[in-house]
Amino acid sequence: MPDPEHLTNRELSWLDFEERVLALAADPTVPTLERAKFLAIFSQNLDEFVQVRVAGLKEKVHAGVRAPSADGLSPLEQLRRIAARISELVQRADEVFFDDIVPALDAAGIGFSSWDQLDHDAKSALTARFREEIYPVLTPLAVDPAHPFPYISNLSLNLAVVARAPGEATNRFARIKVPPLFPRFVVVDEGRRFVPLEQVIAAHLPELFPGMEIVDHVAFRVTRNADLDLEEEEAADLLAAIELEVRRRRFGRAVRLEVEAGMDGEVLALLQRELDLGDDDTFVHRGPLDLGGLWALYDLDRDDLVFPEFLPVTQPSLRAEEGEPVDMFAVLSRGDVLVHHPYDSFSTSVEQFIEQAAASDDVLAIKQTLYRTSGDSPIVAALIQAAEAGKQVVALVELKARFDEENNIGWARRLEEAGVHVVYGVVGLKTHCKVTLVARRSGGSVQRFCHIGTGNYNSRTARTYEDLGLLTADPRIGVDASQLFNYLTGFGRDVTYETLVVAPMHLRERLTQLIRNERRHGGEIVMKMNSLVDETLIGELYDAAADGVSVRLIVRGICCLRPGVEGLSEGISVRSIVGRYLEHARVYRFANGAGPGMPTCLIGSADLMPRNLDRRVEVLVELTDEQLRRRVEEILDLQFADDALAWELHDRTWRRVPVTAGIDSQLVLQERARSVG
Repeated sequence: MPDPEHLTNRELSWLDFEERVLALAADPTVPTLERAKFLAIFSQNLDEFVQVRVAGLKEKVHAGVRAPSADGLSPLEQLRRIAARISELVQRADEVFFDDIVPALDAAGIGFSSWDQLDHDAKSALTARFREEIYPVLTPLAVDPAHPFPYISNLSLNLAVVARAPGEATNRFARIKVPPLFPRFVVVDEGRRFVPLEQVIAAHLPELFPGMEIVDHVAFRVTRNADLDLEEEEAADLLAAIELEVRRRRFGRAVRLEVEAGMDGEVLALLQRELDLGDDDTFVHRGPLDLGGLWALYDLDRDDLVFPEFLPVTQPSLRAEEGEPVDMFAVLSRGDVLVHHPYDSFSTSVEQFIEQAAASDDVLAIKQTLYRTSGDSPIVAALIQAAEAGKQVVALVELKARFDEENNIGWARRLEEAGVHVVYGVVGLKTHCKVTLVARRSGGSVQRFCHIGTGNYNSRTARTYEDLGLLTADPRIGVDASQLFNYLTGFGRDVTYETLVVAPMHLRERLTQLIRNERRHGGEIVMKMNSLVDETLIGELYDAAADGVSVRLIVRGICCLRPGVEGLSEGISVRSIVGRYLEHARVYRFANGAGPGMPTCLIGSADLMPRNLDRRVEVLVELTDEQLRRRVEEILDLQFADDALAWELHDRTWRRVPVTAGIDSQLVLQERARSVG
């Protein structure tokens, strides 16, 4: 186990990733609406961080927990450093919005306007819209002895209104909730201008408080603890328990207050007192709150302001033959297929595999894990079709997928109604692996076909998330997949696998073995993941580097390892690729994993975090086909050569890689896909 001084704090490292996303929003080489989108992503990411990570630390402080994190900081010390870091990021986000994005949008003919900056015609049009659409939805809530302070729901945008009756000296306070079902920014003048919705409401406050003098108004926003607190072992009905916890989420403890600059001190004190929040929990914004609403601008029909469209390509082996879809089972019977999304089409590979399984009379069973899926999922439709046709269909729906619980409850019910055997996972574990198993009659026997991937079965995110997947008819993998599903749906324990590496049973042990094996050979370890947090495996990597092993890592988000530290990690390099596509694949390559000069390359769902290794069902699969392994190695080599999207970690500081060759790995992969297509 490494010394705490040899680790970076998990939460502060995550905020460093937020800064890298924010840098994309500030980058003048990125198309303007894409910059607005990245600022929206930054805002939404920060919301989730506060709802879960900050809220969890606050609960520890309230409970009197002082035990330090792996890097030696107490919960209170972490909260203080996080608050300071968030304040920096909020200030930077406001600067990016006003100083970078607003001028860039204005140059493109899309102006950001306050209500006062609108001309007479625009104000008249918005007034009519307010009276017809917005006014009927609004509910002003006064605060006085007869009206207690209202409940402020999680992430709601609100107006604090100070008013008084003519001739009176006493100010009165009221709260108006900005309707969440309306766009955050109102687009006017046929897309030429946009106005914050709360300013449209504020301009019409006299209609909401007739006969009163409006003294002041200012926007504010509250964030609450949104992490589920569920004791599965005590839940007789997991579905009902999750539904109850989702409803309770709205009433979690307040953990953050965001206010517009200029809020009256008495109003701020009232909000802080009623929400039980202090100055360290309060963040003042120069500009509009909730910049996640900038997604509304991204929907504007302006192809000149977004990345050029890229259409995913169908691999040659999966292309239609004479107008007919390729027979996926015939293709896989000839050899494994590796898919790399979004460059390889998700619809003509993974979706086509499952749809053909649902439609085939020879298919007897389909089993699949569903962690997150899209609202219009062709895969769910195929599972329903298969069940209605009498096939044995099993769907493991992970109800505890954070912030997707309600969506997954809906899918679970739809699947059950169609006759699908729906399972909610293993008690005490989240099922995070991405696995599909198809059992199909072939001659006088049953043949198994599998898909094992790094990303969710979600056709929408498959167009923006970079992921890898293996489609295979390898009988050894098929047997292991059957063992896995029997474990997930039954009571079996102590399951052994020949080809799959499964958490929480064997994954930590297997990776430790591979790292130590590389130390014996003085070889090379290459890993790509979303997050590197687990201190035990970080210690193993430090030891490997000390023994002369070259350790090269691509870590998109959190990295608690400190690379390049003298006497500790000189042989370790860490980089992060942040660009148009979210780098989501997990790859673990060991130069001598199968013996001297015989590499082992694993792909799958697991990051190197304690939760993935010890509290989730994760699956890695080895790429045994040399051609497929080389393709993954080529992808990794390209990303290590990237100097357009890459950042490098130097001890605890992230720096952009200097541009020399101008290699954008995502653009190169697009061009490679087109050339093959």
